[in-house]
Amino acid sequence: MSRKLPLWLRFFALVGVVIVATGAGLLAYRYYARPVTLTVAVGSIDGEAAKAMSAMASELVSTNAPVRLKVIDSGTALEAAAAFSAGKVDLAVVRGDVGDLSHAQAVVVVSHMVVLVIAPPGSAIDSIENLKGRAIGVVGGVANAKIVDVLTKEYDLANAKVVFKNLPLADVRQAIHSKQVSALLVVIPLAEKYLSLVRGFFQLDHKKVPVLIPINSAGAIAETERAFESFDVPKGTLRGSPPVPEDDLTTLRTSLYLVAQKKLGTDLVTRLTQAIMSARRNLLREQPIFAQITAPSTDQDAYLPLHPGAAAVYNSTTQSFMDEYGNWIYLTPMVLGGAATMLAAAWKFLGLGSPAPEGPLDSLYALARRIRKVDAEAELSDIEEEIDGILRAERAKSAGGDERAVDDATLNVAAHRLEGLIHDRRALLAKRPAVASAA
Repeated sequence: MSRKLPLWLRFFALVGVVIVATGAGLLAYRYYARPVTLTVAVGSIDGEAAKAMSAMASELVSTNAPVRLKVIDSGTALEAAAAFSAGKVDLAVVRGDVGDLSHAQAVVVVSHMVVLVIAPPGSAIDSIENLKGRAIGVVGGVANAKIVDVLTKEYDLANAKVVFKNLPLADVRQAIHSKQVSALLVVIPLAEKYLSLVRGFFQLDHKKVPVLIPINSAGAIAETERAFESFDVPKGTLRGSPPVPEDDLTTLRTSLYLVAQKKLGTDLVTRLTQAIMSARRNLLREQPIFAQITAPSTDQDAYLPLHPGAAAVYNSTTQSFMDEYGNWIYLTPMVLGGAATMLAAAWKFLGLGSPAPEGPLDSLYALARRIRKVDAEAELSDIEEEIDGILRAERAKSAGGDERAVDDATLNVAAHRLEGLIHDRRALLAKRPAVASAA
């Protein structure tokens, strides 16, 4: 078919096929290599969580990471956890003590949230037992409901007539100054931004310092409530001179996790974890809170199970060179072989290159076509001479040990066929004068 078409038409047809195949390959590559965008729900009373994750999302874009983040500000940590448990988002930044985390698997620990119970300067309250009959302002509201419940049960605060009052962030200072509350309960990372926020709740000078109240039963609480752990606040954390606290102070701590849905693929979460840990280093100057990003517990009985994709990063079980590129190493020769076959087919389709030299069998088969068109006895005799010449030449090659010589059996079959054609053609030519005279 290709030889019936003009060369220019064959050329443009081949160019069209190459263009279509190349375009399809590029589209397939772009689809495979495109970044995957995951939705992440965040929430905090001061909006800082959304700002921090937005900075992370921007860094992933600027570094052309294979995974991107679409940040959804849910308003509070509780609402972020609710969006995650409802399956509305792929990821969420949640506290270990807030919301339904039955479908959550940890990716990174974003920060540790420390429980601080603080009495204003000049207060005589120095223990939770001394809070009897008083009101405690809870900064963060319902997000701290679990902590309130835990403290109430451990210290029997309900019978001690202790009242917990949820306070919006904007009303905290007024509630303290008007003595609506005798102490505050806040849950914050021990980062300068949040410590400054807490200092701002009080009117401080050199002589007036707030009182941090220890939770001495933190160890016992952590035994029964796995979302928490006992933690010692270092001396001078809230204020350096005079130091507040005066010595290391026991309290509770929970973790702020970035969690992923169980259904997310292992490879995808591996790429996400690697991208976050890499971006963290670039964001430390701009967002010091990212210095607190750490690996979650890799223990089998950890409070939040680790996503297998994140575990591959922390346990250094990511794919080796051969694991990652073995398929390419195996497939490349096959692809190159296929490409060579396609090029050869294209070359043949265009009809380029010199034809292969004819062998003895080709010459004999060509004589068959001549025999059918012969119009004179003399031509048949010439053809018989040519046949004899080809047979003699091939027998001479065979006798001389030439491996390229055609075997005798094949030659005899071809010669016998030609003899039959010559006989039939002679018979046909012999009848022609008789037919002509009869006419």
